[in-house]
Amino acid sequence: MIADNIKKIKESIPEDVELVAVSKTKPIEDILEAYNAGQRVFGENKIQEMAAKYEELPKDIKWHMIGHVQTNKVKYMASFVELIHGVESFKLLKEINKRAKQNNRIINCLLQVYIAQEDTKFGLSYEELENLLEMDEFKSLENVKIVGLMAMASNTDNEKQIANEFSSLNTFYKKLKEKYPEINILSMGMSGDYKIAIENGSNMIRVGSSIFGARNYNK
Repeated sequence: MIADNIKKIKESIPEDVELVAVSKTKPIEDILEAYNAGQRVFGENKIQEMAAKYEELPKDIKWHMIGHVQTNKVKYMASFVELIHGVESFKLLKEINKRAKQNNRIINCLLQVYIAQEDTKFGLSYEELENLLEMDEFKSLENVKIVGLMAMASNTDNEKQIANEFSSLNTFYKKLKEKYPEINILSMGMSGDYKIAIENGSNMIRVGSSIFGARNYNK
């Protein structure tokens, strides 16, 4: 089933869109089934769960941290994480830089932008994000690299609203790319809205339940 789901999704999206299989709460066996179907990029939202899976699974897997990141947990993933999606403060960037330096690495990050009409979502405003990139203190961080933006749309059935939120970020992303050409990832869209996200410029989608089935939210 998992292999079929991955094949179906990959056939339905453009080749230049990266599929992140969201494996949070899912057992090793499910991840291996996806791996054996050719999937190599997996997303987790709890650092210590991701670190435990990293130890057990093949080392050519690229692990993405997609959840809200607590600064005191960064050290557990600094040696192996491929991409951190939800960076929404300079304080967090400083901690990632510190831990990356300790591991002699440069860690790629996405800045999380607040586009939803909900208080439960995290992220920077467009103005805050531009100000952060202009900060001298930010420019002095040598072990982090901002390679893109990430956002979540409102949790609503109103597809027009979702499309407007994604479209707004895509416009901002294109403008930002002119000044910062290294910013080339726009991570938008999950199981319920990834098709709308792709229509509005997303080149990285985070898909969980459409691959692995319903999630156990008690975990």
